[in-house]
Amino acid sequence: MVSHPPNEEHIDDQMLKVEVNLDDISGEWLGYVMDLLFECGANDVFYTPIYMKKNRPGVLVQLLCNRDKLEAIRDILLKETTTLGIRYYPITVFRAERAVRKVETKWGPVTVKEGFYNGQVVQRAPEFEECKRIATTCNVPLKNVYEEVWRQLE
Repeated sequence: MVSHPPNEEHIDDQMLKVEVNLDDISGEWLGYVMDLLFECGANDVFYTPIYMKKNRPGVLVQLLCNRDKLEAIRDILLKETTTLGIRYYPITVFRAERAVRKVETKWGPVTVKEGFYNGQVVQRAPEFEECKRIATTCNVPLKNVYEEVWRQLE
């Protein structure tokens, strides 16, 4: 099993929460916009169904980004969505310590992200795309790949 040195728990106080209310936009466009926002450096992007004035259905797009990404994020939201205004405000984010391990399975290696809090592992997550590739190329159920990774972690 290969391990990479963990980073440290820390507080990130250079973050912004950015949000827009959208109506008259299709789901396909939202997926495209989400991809652009992640490529631009957004740390997280998520959508929530909402009701807007006159009871029109809409979508609340929220994202977290570093302060230095705001201009590029704003460009994407104004050029690629139906919004005419963007709200953003500072937010503080606690980040747990993280480490990456390679786990050898009978089908090949899988990367596993681990989260630590006060020195204890509190979260483990195999990389989905690697597990999916193994499941597809080795013709095994995805759940079997995950089970094998968990066995190797014990």
